[in-house]
Amino acid sequence: MHLMTELGIGGLMIAATVIIHAITMDLVMNRVVTLYKFLRRLLGHFAKPAIAGIIVVALFAAHVLNIWLWASLYLWLEAEPVQTLADALYFSTVAYTTVGFGDIVLKPDFRMLSGIEATNGMLLFGWTTAFIFEIISKIYRREADFL
Repeated sequence: MHLMTELGIGGLMIAATVIIHAITMDLVMNRVVTLYKFLRRLLGHFAKPAIAGIIVVALFAAHVLNIWLWASLYLWLEAEPVQTLADALYFSTVAYTTVGFGDIVLKPDFRMLSGIEATNGMLLFGWTTAFIFEIISKIYRREADFL
């Protein structure tokens, strides 16, 4: 595969994963206050850990969806040596999380995509961390305002 083709496909994948992440964050942001109020009545002081867990799971689900999207791309492109869904998911997870074990290495025609995926994952994990920190901080500030 030509380098410019890889960069173009990688750019489209970054756009798709950013959109998935933005939609997930928007859904969380729009529902967190209502959900927190409900959990506060139901769980009392345990509402904060509960809402934190819900936020983390929702954002984790977005990362999992992104990994599946990248894995699907590798299968669709028949990016050797990825041949099965299990291989594609494993490779995508290793690349996206920047673990990079190296036991599965794409052929030269597809290697740039794995680097793009790693950069994509690193940026989205950073964005997720900042988002979680901001939401949890607001919850604790709101709780302090109630006192």
